[in-house]
Amino acid sequence: MSYTIKNLRDVEDKAPEFGFDATQEARFAQYDLEAEATGISFQRVKPGCRQAFAHRHEGAEEVYVILSGSGRVKLDDAVEDVKAMDAIRVAPNVARQFEADDEGLELLAVGPRHEGDGEIIKEGIFD
Repeated sequence: MSYTIKNLRDVEDKAPEFGFDATQEARFAQYDLEAEATGISFQRVKPGCRQAFAHRHEGAEEVYVILSGSGRVKLDDAVEDVKAMDAIRVAPNVARQFEADDEGLELLAVGPRHEGDGEIIKEGIFD
């Protein structure tokens, strides 16, 4: 088919598989959507929590859209407040990590898909 429709809440949450379900949900939809070159994920950071790790990319620029809630994003050394309908463009080599306020934070991440392009920063970058 030349199109695919999938509710993002029906995409498998990968956070439990990696032991991150206490802090977040992470639903990576590119396979469910049969996307060939685009990556998209729906993420939920639970109230008062921070994503389990930071990450950066070598070649993929990403755009994050805050769907609901509020919190902060750390981008290398900068910390910015974010709220619903904010869009954040992040250049490839910038480390990024989100943290939710008391109401939680739901966001979309969209960018080109480059297999093996991501670097996980396990200790996070907020500290």
